[in-house]
Amino acid sequence: MKQVTRVVEAPEGIGIDMIGVPPGSPIRLDLSVESVVEGVLVTGTAEVRLEGQCARCLEAIADVTEIDLQDLFCHPDKELDDPEASRIEEELIDLEPLLRDAVVLDLPFTPLCRPDCAGLCPSCGANLNRDPDHGHAEATDPRWDGLTTWTQTD
Repeated sequence: MKQVTRVVEAPEGIGIDMIGVPPGSPIRLDLSVESVVEGVLVTGTAEVRLEGQCARCLEAIADVTEIDLQDLFCHPDKELDDPEASRIEEELIDLEPLLRDAVVLDLPFTPLCRPDCAGLCPSCGANLNRDPDHGHAEATDPRWDGLTTWTQTD
């Protein structure tokens, strides 16, 4: 067994539209690499920086999270029932698919800047987190605007 601690640059495309790992940002890997009968077992964590937008108010979100990683990389000559199983290729282990899958599965489906985010005003788009007492004048039906100039007579 061998302990590997390394900082690498994030590749392109780790994340979803609303939130993800910025390309080129540092990823801190803390891994245990262990030889087993079937191949090499990799377990550990990856610390990644996330950037994105709040789904309610569209404010920028920045966070650091730790992702658990574990995968078995099989020897190239080993016959497997699963054709998508990870394999050792030319004595190298490609951790990118493992990291990509683990990060995407750990991302929030609806990222929020804070749990009680109030979002945007549906009428004018104002951020309700900054102005919680935000309001509008009573809405009138424009079809009745011509009647506002009439005066009531007895």
